[in-house]
Amino acid sequence: MTSNSVKRAVIDPPTVRYYDFKTYLTRIFGSKVHRISLDAHLSCPNRDGTISTLGCIFCDDQGSGTGLAGRGLSLTEQIQTLKQGLNRRFQVNKFIAYFQSYTNTYAPLPRLRQLYDEALADPDIVGLFIGTRPDCVSPEVVALLAEYAETHLVWLELGLQSAHDRTLALINRGHTFADFVTTVTRLQGSGVQVCAHVILGLPGESPEDMMATAQHLAALPVAGVKIHLLYIVKGTALDQMYLRGEYQPLTRAAYVRLAGDFLSYLRPEMVVMRLTGDPPREFLRAPAWALEKQKNLAEIKNGLVTRNLWQGKLYRMNTTG
Repeated sequence: MTSNSVKRAVIDPPTVRYYDFKTYLTRIFGSKVHRISLDAHLSCPNRDGTISTLGCIFCDDQGSGTGLAGRGLSLTEQIQTLKQGLNRRFQVNKFIAYFQSYTNTYAPLPRLRQLYDEALADPDIVGLFIGTRPDCVSPEVVALLAEYAETHLVWLELGLQSAHDRTLALINRGHTFADFVTTVTRLQGSGVQVCAHVILGLPGESPEDMMATAQHLAALPVAGVKIHLLYIVKGTALDQMYLRGEYQPLTRAAYVRLAGDFLSYLRPEMVVMRLTGDPPREFLRAPAWALEKQKNLAEIKNGLVTRNLWQGKLYRMNTTG
């Protein structure tokens, strides 16, 4: 499945305010598709000492993943277990293998091929989504992923978080915005789609800084975006900042407004895979409202209507002068 075969849709405001992930997948596969979050038991250069041992200030010990590999489950066992639960709950039989935990291109090439092959061996897996860092995508990894993109839908999810190097240094990312641009450029023509992860409410960032990140993404060949709220997980460096009074999370009203503004600066054909995150209830320090996902999504959607915003509204204004 090459990039030319990936179907696009331009939104039609005011009927459709943003191009959501469910719509995107349905247009490609003609039916419901669900992601299966996998843990390949890989590491991260920001934790193993290659860059740092501290990790990002917001990252927990499970690397924002399930931790299933630590419980002894192989990829095949994870897929079978999670497939059954999703099928019972949603009556769905097409799935995407989502390598989520830690950095999923951070291993020798033969090991990566083994992992991806194992996931795609299941006939119900129709896509391969891989979460990684912008500085962990070599030309050899691109060539490997391009092979899979010939037969499957392949997305590479790059944790950017911000387009501002001062912020990236503050949150201990260990890479620069230039690293992100290099990887996005490297992936052009490979058939692999790029999704950028961004976080709203990072320490020291103004609304103008966050909108600048949206504008940078819109100017690059980035096909999709995941927008996250910066919530505080217990035991992280961010948690210590919060407890010392050095950081306060966004209010719901502020996040709703920022998310709507952010969408308005994106290109209309970019796939919006996420509008807010899913904090681990038992480890969440703050804000408590982050757990109310459906209410938060409803308020973002209502905010788009009441403010007469839609994805691409300000992007069009910027490009037409």
